[in-house]
Amino acid sequence: MTGTWMQVMAQSWIMTTLTDKAVMLGMVTFVGSIPIVALSLVGGAFADRHDKRAILLVTQVVQICFALLVGWLVATGQIRIWHIILVAFFLGISAAFEMPSAAALVPELVGKDHIATAIAVDRSVFHGTRLIGPALAGYVIGIAGPAAAFYANALSFVALIVALLTIHPRVKGTEHEEAQRRGSIKDGFAYVRSDKPTIAMIMLLVATVIFVFPVMMVMVPLYAKYVLLLGPGKMGMLMGVSGIGALTGSVSLLGVRREYRRKLLFAAVGCITLALTSLATAHRFVVAAGSLVVLSLGVSTLAGLTNTIVQERAPGPMRGRVSSIVAMSFFGLMPFAALGITNVSDLLGMRNALLISAASYLTAGLYILNGPGRHLREP
Repeated sequence: MTGTWMQVMAQSWIMTTLTDKAVMLGMVTFVGSIPIVALSLVGGAFADRHDKRAILLVTQVVQICFALLVGWLVATGQIRIWHIILVAFFLGISAAFEMPSAAALVPELVGKDHIATAIAVDRSVFHGTRLIGPALAGYVIGIAGPAAAFYANALSFVALIVALLTIHPRVKGTEHEEAQRRGSIKDGFAYVRSDKPTIAMIMLLVATVIFVFPVMMVMVPLYAKYVLLLGPGKMGMLMGVSGIGALTGSVSLLGVRREYRRKLLFAAVGCITLALTSLATAHRFVVAAGSLVVLSLGVSTLAGLTNTIVQERAPGPMRGRVSSIVAMSFFGLMPFAALGITNVSDLLGMRNALLISAASYLTAGLYILNGPGRHLREP
């Protein structure tokens, strides 16, 4: 994951050298998300029917190849915006199969009573590496150029491949479980429709995707370069420091009791709203960095809790399909959200766009948690 965060930072920096339009960064997210929208349900069904470990091994090799390709294009000075957009499209195809398999594999590795803890540990590793990756990428870019960050990411996948090879293939389940695994995508939708807490969590993720993730994943590089006037080193630090809040949010989930989850979701929505408002008014690096720590704390807590609740409630044999529905809800809206908020930024200014995001997200979050979110305590 450290290598992945390095590549994210390096790609963002390269994009800011090729364009000053926020909508172009949003276009990369848009194109990369289209295959996920089209194929994630297929990927979920595929994950339920086949060995998730084998699926993940194939997708890691694909990512290695594209990391090497982009690194070579950057190193030879041939990189163009359309290259990055095209690579994003093919990586989206890979992600459509990788994400449901990865999300459904973690609960399979532990007993049901430990699913929440396993997901919290998994998220802690994911976010903890954000403390290292972007800052390390900024340092590497300054010393060896941006291509080195892509090569480092390609090398880092070797460790994951070795780890996957140590996991034994899934043991065959009962006849009923295997029949469920062979079920259709419609079975996954039928389950989601019947479970109000799951619907509430998906709605909350949708609101986060529309109003928050475009800020974190698309606009921060432009915010750092054109609003705060920072170089690649400080940009890497700004993107990396948010990992402090994300890691704190993930670790905090290890000890959260079920009866306190709804209250913690309210707190997460409040943190996110406050942080977006603070970013809109910040003029100094320290204030912006602190705002991103609070923002990532709220998002990490919310994403971890919603994922835990969905995975705990989902029947094991159809967990891949349920995960793919969540992924489709998440990434399916990401391309439109990325273009939406970035267009608002280009039209009204980035600070105004951040204020609009804050107000809209608070309204949506309170409505969801006071509506379908009231059923979170249901068994």
